[in-house]
Amino acid sequence: MIVGLTGGIGSGKSTVAEMFSKLGIPVYIADKEAKNLMETDPELRAGIIAAFGKASYKGNIPDRQFLAGQVFGDEKRLAELNALIHPAVRKHFISWVDEQTAPYVIYETAILFEHGGDNLCDKVITVTAPREVRISRVITRDQISRDAVEARMKHQLPEKSKILRSDFVIENLELSETKAMVDAVHRFLIKKIKQNK
Repeated sequence: MIVGLTGGIGSGKSTVAEMFSKLGIPVYIADKEAKNLMETDPELRAGIIAAFGKASYKGNIPDRQFLAGQVFGDEKRLAELNALIHPAVRKHFISWVDEQTAPYVIYETAILFEHGGDNLCDKVITVTAPREVRISRVITRDQISRDAVEARMKHQLPEKSKILRSDFVIENLELSETKAMVDAVHRFLIKKIKQNK
């Protein structure tokens, strides 16, 4: 079983992902794997160089600053970069799933619905937190302005839309309550898997 884990910026997806990991559930962090693949996947590297020029890489390492400059504020160029990265991540994820032996796996990504990643999932969990809490978390974590956080939020699907398309919603405010919700979802999934056997 594949369980998608998503949520807006500052909601605490990583915290929830870690809690599932501690329960022995393999977690695939799409953002981290995308960064790895940009360095290790020759096909992806060739595609990025073809689209953005030789300056997009320094040896085998992507020049993230250069690429960020190319796509910043340019929806078309950003879509072009995503159209190269997302299929590579999806392919890598599918082969990763085949290697796992746990009852289910977690696929963690901020943009699960935006790029059709939910089509790979049997169930979806959305992590939420009040907007102001999320904003202050990101300001503290990334040392950026409120305007910068709100600009990032605009690129993500509204929280209400995510909730409507999810099977479970975990509100991440008090860590002890978040942990209790993770445990409850975990027990439910294990029970469901056993029933379906």
